[in-house]
Amino acid sequence: MAARYYISLPDPAKARGGKEFSFTSNSAEGLAAELQDALRSDGLFERWRAAQDDPDGVDPALGATDPAAAVTGQQDDLHVDLIATTSIPGSVFKHRLRLLAGSAWELRDVSAA
Repeated sequence: MAARYYISLPDPAKARGGKEFSFTSNSAEGLAAELQDALRSDGLFERWRAAQDDPDGVDPALGATDPAAAVTGQQDDLHVDLIATTSIPGSVFKHRLRLLAGSAWELRDVSAA
């Protein structure tokens, strides 16, 4: 079952995770595209897994992908709002967002899609 996540990035310039995993965009559209790619493909997960002390010991469930995931972004004054629709489990979704944005994001709401 798909869920819709409402995310706020209060200060998009600070929404940066680990150096090699972080968002690189500054625009709402760019941030949305990066998150969408992280949900649709396993590229971000594989880079993160390779950086772990025991890559083979990483739970493969963290590599879940959703080729139908969709993310939109909108600039609202100084913050960015993202709406992500995906069937990826919530814990995996949050893990990907932490890799991309660190702790500089807020989950505003979740609803069934």
